[in-house]
Amino acid sequence: MKTQLLKSNKMKIQEILDNYKNGNIELTNALQHLSNRGIDEMGFATIDTDRLKRTGMPEVIYASGKTVDQVAQIARRLYDNKIDILATRATIEMYEAVKKLVPDAEYNEIAKTISYKFTHPISNKGYIAVIAAGTSDMPVAEEAAITARFLNNEVKTIYDVGVAGIHRLFNKLDIIREARVVIVVAGMEGALASVVGGLVDKPIIGVPTSIGYGANFQGLSALLSMLNSCASGVSVVNIDNGFGAACQASLINKL
Repeated sequence: MKTQLLKSNKMKIQEILDNYKNGNIELTNALQHLSNRGIDEMGFATIDTDRLKRTGMPEVIYASGKTVDQVAQIARRLYDNKIDILATRATIEMYEAVKKLVPDAEYNEIAKTISYKFTHPISNKGYIAVIAAGTSDMPVAEEAAITARFLNNEVKTIYDVGVAGIHRLFNKLDIIREARVVIVVAGMEGALASVVGGLVDKPIIGVPTSIGYGANFQGLSALLSMLNSCASGVSVVNIDNGFGAACQASLINKL
């Protein structure tokens, strides 16, 4: 996929240079076209069309705080630029508006993601394991799983294996240990990341969730528990940030 994008990128540059050579555009216009490459202005948004080539991650829509129409128009502009579409924290109303413009777009009601891909290549490096301590943590875990698959990784999910019934985790250890990267999603006290970190020799990315009673402080206690983990090899992203964990896991998996 990246090779195809590089070829397409070179063709666009060649087209600009050919137009200048043939006298179809002035030098100032050619320079303007070249300097504007990678930037698609929409007034209310500026699409980074070169992000995948530059960073290995495409432009992604964070839908929360945007209007239904803004999300739909950004999705359509990505589609027009042949860029795969992923929108996180999206509502069903946003999905219905996007689907009118991108008919094959898909919605995950648990993760609240909208996605569309032109192709579906899968990395042959290995798989990412996404573990959720409880069923209540699934929205964040699913956001991580959907994002990791969107980034062309094989993903295996293991849900409801928190420390309150630790034998459930041990029953899945073979799957976890064979993964190249492990994402651990947990709320309440957030202990699961440390437990997994003490059992496997792979990078662990902890995702604290806002699930829990009052003293959980909307995920702050889980965040602090993970940051203070005594297990080596555990890194931590922000509260409920399944997307960020998946991006980091994807970069590690493809090294």
